[in-house]
Amino acid sequence: MEISGIISAIVIGIIIGVLGRLVVPGRQRIGILLTIVVGIVAALVGAAVADAFDVADTNGVDWIEWLIQIGLAAVGVAALDRSRGGRSRRTRARR
Repeated sequence: MEISGIISAIVIGIIIGVLGRLVVPGRQRIGILLTIVVGIVAALVGAAVADAFDVADTNGVDWIEWLIQIGLAAVGVAALDRSRGGRSRRTRARR
């Protein structure tokens, strides 16, 4: 992956993270910076997955790649929210 690909993955990752957060129902207890990091990771992993399945280079917009990236971001946001929520519930129960 070239430097321009990495920079575009970061910019797209910000958008992907926000879209992934919107897909997950309910209120998430993670910050926007963590959401952006999840989006960047999902964008990079999703691009690799799309490339592996040979759906990354199409004419026009790569809708399948975007869907893979948004899905990965939603899973990442939900997993982090669930892990953070579990800790806060346990600490409230101990008090």
